Amino acid sequence: MSDQRVIGVDLGGTKILAGVVDRAGNVYETLERPTVTTSQGALLDELASLVQELPQQGIGAVGFGVPARVDQKTGIALGAVNIPIRDIEFRGEMAKRLSLPVGIENDGNAAANAEFTLGAGRDVQGLVMLTLGTGVGGGVVIDGRLFRGWAELGHIVIVEDGEPCQGACSGRGHVEAYCSGRAADKVARRELGPNATAHDLVDARHPAVEAIGHHLGVAIGSLVNVFNPELVVIGGGFGVAAFDLLMPAARLAVLTEALAPGGQELAIEAASLGARAGLIGAALAAFEALG
Repeated sequence: MSDQRVIGVDLGGTKILAGVVDRAGNVYETLERPTVTTSQGALLDELASLVQELPQQGIGAVGFGVPARVDQKTGIALGAVNIPIRDIEFRGEMAKRLSLPVGIENDGNAAANAEFTLGAGRDVQGLVMLTLGTGVGGGVVIDGRLFRGWAELGHIVIVEDGEPCQGACSGRGHVEAYCSGRAADKVARRELGPNATAHDLVDARHPAVEAIGHHLGVAIGSLVNVFNPELVVIGGGFGVAAFDLLMPAARLAVLTEALAPGGQELAIEAASLGARAGLIGAALAAFEALG
């Protein structure tokens, strides 16, 4: 049915965005809440409550984009870095709470699929997306198909023995430690004062954003060497807001790190679906659950 609607839920490290979406990617009523981090059960209950506050008439399924590794066969969400999800049968738990078909996707994969299907990547067959939000996520499309690996592009090492990563991740030198909104918050507090945020850095057009852009470019260069995408899409709240400031240094780093001609020919664009890419991608997972 062309007029079928579902509910998509983009579960982030600091906020949850839910909305009613149709097959064309049009978003209708939305609701936003802070992410509950007290316990896994409390988080699942809050997700169900948020979904149930949206209009239910005509809703066929619910899809979730979650910042965790996802086993598509079992619906299990494996350990997340920034929220209390630990090896849980997420799809089954939410289906019990909602009595509707449930789709689940890694949040970076969800955003990448949305941009490929309905956004900046509609005219390409291969793309890499990096989402710079509370953490750093991402997804890859190869030959017109979403690649369903772990999709943890934010945990690529870009600085050997570098800054500690975030949350439950014990690694060092990861993209997330340098390019996430939370990492930019730390830079803002150092450069602008104890109450400053990443968005203050952007508003001030602070030169410290250049260093973040350089690290982003190093990550992009490595991904180009592996996947040779036609397009790289930058999304997430911080990524979209800071895109123009990040790009000069990022593009220079890509030219250095990516093997020719990959770096020279690469297109890098901001997510055309903006901050709703993850929400729309979660809705696509819901439509997939409908069959």
